[in-house]
Amino acid sequence: MAKTVVVYFSGYGHTKRAAEQAAQGAGAELVEIDGEGNVPEAAWDTLTGAQAIIFGAPTYMGSVPWQFKKFADATSKKWFTREWQDKVFGGFTNSASFNGDKQVTLIFLQTLASQHGGIWVSLGLAPSNTKAATRGDVNNLGGSVGALVQSPADASTEEISAGDLETVRLYAARVADVAKRLHG
Repeated sequence: MAKTVVVYFSGYGHTKRAAEQAAQGAGAELVEIDGEGNVPEAAWDTLTGAQAIIFGAPTYMGSVPWQFKKFADATSKKWFTREWQDKVFGGFTNSASFNGDKQVTLIFLQTLASQHGGIWVSLGLAPSNTKAATRGDVNNLGGSVGALVQSPADASTEEISAGDLETVRLYAARVADVAKRLHG
């Protein structure tokens, strides 16, 4: 697989669990954005050296949380020098509601990747949208731009739907596979 990095912020642990699934699917390294919106200094070199970057963020109040936005703003140093040009990108988000304006968050992540001249990978998984579908099915929330995760506000990280976690894992593997095909 291509060198892939999952960079994420998690306020309550749910997005972290999804990030761990993404890392497993892509054979990726994890970079956590801390509560102050920062990543370790060495993480910038890790991100620049990656062939693929997968963004992970919860959806708070209809978009990414301020910690992820601070990280996104800090990537402007990479933008000025076009260091992330032609990298492969993907993204996932989690919120307590089934919809919870997750699409807005994914569009934010996709736009960030596009500003860097990156190549965004769609989910590539058909929605599970029949009467027989369950929360345990892959892509049961019907995403297409990236992976969607739903975890009720009063649920532990262990209670996240197996279908959502498998969706993230499969999607991350797809992102890494596309990067491998494009970058060898």
